[in-house]
Amino acid sequence: MDPKIVTGDEFFFSGLNKPGNITSPVGSKLTQVFVDEMPGLNTLGTSLVRIDYAPNGGLNPPHVHPRASEILLVMEGTLYSGFIASNSKDPNIRNKLFAKTLYPGDVYVFPRGLIHFQMNVGESNAVAFAIFSSQNPGIITLANFLFGSWPPIDTGVLARGFQLDNNIVNDLQSHLWVQN
Repeated sequence: MDPKIVTGDEFFFSGLNKPGNITSPVGSKLTQVFVDEMPGLNTLGTSLVRIDYAPNGGLNPPHVHPRASEILLVMEGTLYSGFIASNSKDPNIRNKLFAKTLYPGDVYVFPRGLIHFQMNVGESNAVAFAIFSSQNPGIITLANFLFGSWPPIDTGVLARGFQLDNNIVNDLQSHLWVQN
């Protein structure tokens, strides 16, 4: 950015103190502070997100960040959180789930590119902050991308890949997949 025309606004974001609307179908809301929301992050290699979760099952669905590792800090509530190790020839670690129940003040790390999730297992709202090792970590929410792509992925590809009946895939593709 040209320092002659930059103002302090490029280095400022307001609103992470405000709860997000958790009435989405998955019961969570992400408030992103990536380089698009805060241009001052450009070249700094960091960004963050506030995640609000509804009680009893509010979910940040299985997703991947292709360009960043993530550190999750729980501020309120109780989250069941985990990630899945990548494919391996070793049957002892192939697709191994690493999961933990987290409480306020707990921190959990998700390595770059691994599928991970968080779910509120408490009876009250939960709040967490995620810090990323990239100004633009990317978010690929698996169900949205696979069953909500446009144009749709061929039913046969998904049915065979997930070992599902074609009718189930057609039903999943008919859903309105929304980002939280």
